[in-house]
Amino acid sequence: MSTLPVIAAVDGSDDSLRALDWALDAARRRRAPLRVVHVRQYAAWAQPDVLVAGPPAPDDDPVLDEVRERLADIAERPVVEYLALEGAPSAVLPELGATAELLVLGSRGRGGFASLLLGSNGMAAARDAECPVVVVPRPGREVHEDVAVAPGPRVVVGLKVDAPDEATLAFAHTEAALRGARLQVVAAYQWPLQAWAVPGEMVPPVIDQDAVEGETRTLAEGFLAPHHRRHPDVQVDLHAAPGDAAGHLVAASKDAELVVVGRHRRRLLTPIRMIGSVTQAVLLHAASPVAVVPPTAANG
Repeated sequence: MSTLPVIAAVDGSDDSLRALDWALDAARRRRAPLRVVHVRQYAAWAQPDVLVAGPPAPDDDPVLDEVRERLADIAERPVVEYLALEGAPSAVLPELGATAELLVLGSRGRGGFASLLLGSNGMAAARDAECPVVVVPRPGREVHEDVAVAPGPRVVVGLKVDAPDEATLAFAHTEAALRGARLQVVAAYQWPLQAWAVPGEMVPPVIDQDAVEGETRTLAEGFLAPHHRRHPDVQVDLHAAPGDAAGHLVAASKDAELVVVGRHRRRLLTPIRMIGSVTQAVLLHAASPVAVVPPTAANG
């Protein structure tokens, strides 16, 4: 049993209630407590001559009351804690990741124009939280490309063979094991390769695509081997494919239980946290929930 909670961020919206249902299932699978958090924000810029009521008492929160009612009749629910906090959700939610196993939230919420795409809260949490962040999309996202996959539950993970992230692979294997799901590993490689030559120099010989794909598969299998030893019951399907990694992951998200992606590591010249273009594209377009795993997360 995990001692760290799975946190569900709620705000009363349908999107956050879908995230709550996902978090409840995740807590059950991990035998972890569920912490339901509502971050309440109040305008600090109110006019002096306008009477503004202060924040309600901690026990007076209609959003949490709705959640309590929703969970009241659920059998075999985990231990549930309710927490009301004040502040800006985009700042408060990432901080909660320091004491959580997972942070789960909806792809949109009550955030005005900032939530037209993914939402500022989801993007901030995925970028800054110290634990994996799961973003649950609205139903009905369409993925037009069909990918041939085996039937049954499936978790998808992206693997960049020139910069593999062990935390992401560990989380994906653990999640597949918890769900009794197959693990679909997508390893994209650049094709066609660009050959640059200074005028007067010979152009390098043509590289065969089959050779590039074979090398990609070989590298990927090497990175996956230690995780397979820890999770021998997880069936792994490795797909090495040319082109855009984000496009392949979005296509694979159709009917998937979860897509797992990594977050950029901090670099020497860019010490701020970055979410990465592939991860951002998957968050915006995947049909399934998406887990964003920080490089330092210890899973598996």
